[in-house]
Formats: sequence, C-alpha cells, structure tokens
Amino acid sequence: MRLRASGKGLIGVDITSATVKLIELRRVGSHYQIESYAVRPLREGAVVERRIRDMGEVADALQRAVESAKPSTRQAVAAVPASAAITKSLTVPASLNDDEIEARIQLESDKHIPFPFSEVAFDFQRLGLNARYGDQQDVLLVACRQQDINQLTDALLQAGLTPAAVDVETFAMERAFSELRHQLPPGGGEEDCVALVDIGATMNAFHVICGGRITYSRDTVFGGRQLTEEIRVRYGLSLEEAGLAKKRGGLPEDYRTSVLAPFLDTLVQQIGRSLQLYYTAGRKHEVRRMILAGGSSVIPGLAERLAQETGMEVVIANPFLRMKINTRIDVQTLAGDAPAMLTACGLAMRAGK
Repeated sequence: MRLRASGKGLIGVDITSATVKLIELRRVGSHYQIESYAVRPLREGAVVERRIRDMGEVADALQRAVESAKPSTRQAVAAVPASAAITKSLTVPASLNDDEIEARIQLESDKHIPFPFSEVAFDFQRLGLNARYGDQQDVLLVACRQQDINQLTDALLQAGLTPAAVDVETFAMERAFSELRHQLPPGGGEEDCVALVDIGATMNAFHVICGGRITYSRDTVFGGRQLTEEIRVRYGLSLEEAGLAKKRGGLPEDYRTSVLAPFLDTLVQQIGRSLQLYYTAGRKHEVRRMILAGGSSVIPGLAERLAQETGMEVVIANPFLRMKINTRIDVQTLAGDAPAMLTACGLAMRAGK
C-alpha cells in the first residue's frame, strides 16, 4: 500500500456498484492533460457496498474499458473505500527515520489497528514537526486488510493493468476537490467549508470539506437506482430501458409528478438530514456552498431544489474544467460523465506529483 507519488502518466480506476471508470492523466506544466478515459457498466450485484463480489464480471468490464480507452500507460491506481481503511495521525520522536517509524508502528500495532497485524497492509507519511513539541513529528498512518488490497490489485492485473499504488477514496476526493474549488463562485477563503454530495447508483455520500480536507462524512443507502427501479415498475420497462429513459427522457407526461418528484423529495430530505447531523455533531464551521457529484447528480431539478431548500450556492462537479484534453477524446461525452469521475480523477492526479 503506497501513499507516495507515482511516476508521470497514471490511470485512475474507480470500481462502483454500477460501473467501472478509468481516466488517464498526465502532468503538463502546472495543469493536467486527459489522455484517455472510459466508463463501462457492471451487472447488478457484481459490486456491493464498494466491495467486489464477482471478480470475473469486474475484470471483464475493466478490460473492455481499457480496450476502449487505449491508454498510453498501464500504470494504474485504485482505491479502497474509506470505511475499509483506518486513518490515524501519530506523534513520534522527530529523530526517527522511515525504517524506525515503520518498526515502531509494527511494535505498537495493537494500539492503532483492530485486527491481527499479519492481515494488515499499511503505509505512512510524514506530516512535519508537531506544532506544540519541536522534538516530535506527526505521521499519518493508513491501514486496511491485506485482502482488500489483493482484491483490487487482482482486478487490475486481470484487466492487463499494472498496480502502481492503492489509495483511499477519501484522499482521492480531496485531491479532486483541489480542481473543483476553482469552479465555485468567488467569495470563499482557504478555510471555507463546502458540502460535497456524491450521489451514486445505490448510495449517496455527504462530505464536508474544510480547508481542503474532509472533516465529516455520512453515507446513506439511497441513490439513482431507486429512481430507475421506479421507472421500470411503473412503465413496464426492462432495467436497461428504464436507465436509458431516465437519461434521455421520452417518458409519459405524469413522470415528473408521479415518479421524479417523490424521488427528489426523498433525496433532498436525506441530504438535509446529513447537513443537520453535521451541525448536531458539534461542528462549528458553517457550510455555505454545495457541490453535487456522482452519476445521479445531473437529475433534472435536483440542484435547483437543493439551492432552494438550503439557501446555498449549488453547482454540479466538473473536475476537468482547467484540464487540457487529448484531441481523440469526445469532449461532449466526457463532460456528461464528469460529475461521476471524481474518485477516478483524484486517483489519476497522483501522476507527476
């Protein structure tokens, strides 16, 4: 498990319950260039709650994505979900080098990691001298079960990719936010708090980012697939037909009032509840702006409803606004997929750092 930077040119791979997404970024001066990307659907049940249940299906979809994207590198990075990782800030003597820090973590693993050390993959990164004690240094420790790492690297290898690193979704989202913050209306400072709501197929994740770091997170089991299922049942369509109708329109006139409106009501209520719980948890920093991400963030009327209910500025995520784009990429298709590409983008942004 590596937190350290990879070489130039890197593929970020995001495996969700509905799709596999990959994007290849290369550092060009102070900006990134998108070299290739692809999104491919997954059969329902292949990935459940961010964990692979059908390796063959995932590897096949990822291989098809690679064949479509035709990336110029095979170096790839994937991420374990935040729920599977343990992240802690430790304080150790400033005199310790990397080998000594590693030895100390192993020796004291029972204090930091709640499962047997023989099952653990871990890495650490120095954060600099401690603010209060000059003879101490802060160290970021990240650990998870080795089986979670093995599962991701196996998927990459079966698709013909070379695992360069395994990251944590939280870090990838923070990295992507460094690009997203440029699309926010002016007025917020460096410590401005922003709600980032990632609405996927089966879950929506509510994050509060302050000073570029995620300080609060809450997951809710409700996403775009519920809307697809409602369309399927009400109009007698297959799941695939319902998904296409949701994106392209063409549904009967009663769709907006009988299907879409109740879905939006529930989703807006859940996001409002997550915001309320953020404040209930004793958080003092006010959230004034909101970014919507994920494949279901573009559902018509959602951003407007949230702006009305919360009184916030609400924008739909596009981490690619400042990036150069390879001429062989369809810009319009990329723009349509952009809100769902945050994690993959954040992973690939390790390139050239």
